[in-house]
Amino acid sequence: MRRFGAVFAREYLERVRTRWFIIATVFGPILLSALIVLPAILGTRAARQTRLGETVILDATGTELGARVAAAIADPSRSEPLTDVRRVTAGGLAQAEAEATAAVMAQDRRGYLVLDERTMAGLTTRYAGRDATSPPMMERLERALSDAVLSLRLENEGLSVDQVESVTRVRPRLQAEQITDRGRGGSGMASFLLAFVVALYLYAAIILYGQNVLRGVMEEKQTRVAEVVLSSVSANTLLAGKVLGVGAVGLTQLLVWTVSGVAIYRLREPLMATMGMSAPAAMTLPDVSLLVWVVYLAYFVLGFLFYAALFAAVGAMVGSEQEAQQAAQPVMLLIVASVVFMQPVLLDPAGGLARTMTTLPFSSPILMPMRLSMVPVPPGELAASLVVLAASCVAALWLSARIYRVGILMYGKRASLREVARWVRYA
Repeated sequence: MRRFGAVFAREYLERVRTRWFIIATVFGPILLSALIVLPAILGTRAARQTRLGETVILDATGTELGARVAAAIADPSRSEPLTDVRRVTAGGLAQAEAEATAAVMAQDRRGYLVLDERTMAGLTTRYAGRDATSPPMMERLERALSDAVLSLRLENEGLSVDQVESVTRVRPRLQAEQITDRGRGGSGMASFLLAFVVALYLYAAIILYGQNVLRGVMEEKQTRVAEVVLSSVSANTLLAGKVLGVGAVGLTQLLVWTVSGVAIYRLREPLMATMGMSAPAAMTLPDVSLLVWVVYLAYFVLGFLFYAALFAAVGAMVGSEQEAQQAAQPVMLLIVASVVFMQPVLLDPAGGLARTMTTLPFSSPILMPMRLSMVPVPPGELAASLVVLAASCVAALWLSARIYRVGILMYGKRASLREVARWVRYA
């Protein structure tokens, strides 16, 4: 046990004391928050900077639709020029489009919108311009067009302008709240975001620290440090200390990031005020019990042990970085397969696919915590998933130890599957 503790402490302290670990642990939550907040802020600013006032409206409907679209586009809070509405006939529409195209090419206008009988029928409308690839601009234009067509058609049915306004301007916002077995459990969107963040972190941690185990084993093999260490420590003790030591590093970073993330969320208003930005509206945090956090921890530990054992076996089999990248691809495919099924599980966390993927050992460490963050999981399913994952960890560690025991001392020979099978039988 003393030798295991020495190996564990070496693997843990060697990584925790590095400058890059400290930087990643301290500034990781800040960088992650910036990656989440900045795109939203920049997207909002881009949406506000769309210049629909420079659009020409070619109205061939013979109605007031063009003027209504222009009125819907107009924004008093912006210093935009008034939209140019040109009434044309169906026969003169082609010539009007040619002139509008020339104006766009000369940069006198940003684009033009064509309104015809298909627009009044609610079918299609054509837009051509320099901003045709801008989703915020197209969304704003579609919204203005829909309001104008709807209000005009309602008026044609005999409704007054005031009645049309009262009907078309109502856009209630939906606020979803989750109900759990213990009652009302907070915002549904918050639970969705929590599930996504939990799955994303477990995925990143398993890849990052699992590959650290692979590189650590491979470096010891290349530098022949393992020959010296194995003279006083058994291969099983060395492997267990390495895997658990690196896993403790990941757990340390997980705890620091969790505490930092909660602190950043609670201090978001003063932090964003110092940057001259308004804080987003607060959402009710999901009700996560202590038992659920313990289950998160169990899946992280078991999932890491499962994949770290496989990565350690790969490191013992190869002799170079290039061979390691090729040999690790099957293990990486198992992790990537879990990410591929994230969206179906998020959309239907209680479905058959979600139940299956959260039972399989290669995907349950990532998908079960995500599913547990969204819906109550039956205790029987949760227990079965943990038992299958724990049994798979034992099998993976047993197999990895037998490969590690022989492969760590093999040099100059690339191991084939038949050779690895012989190592397992020999060990």
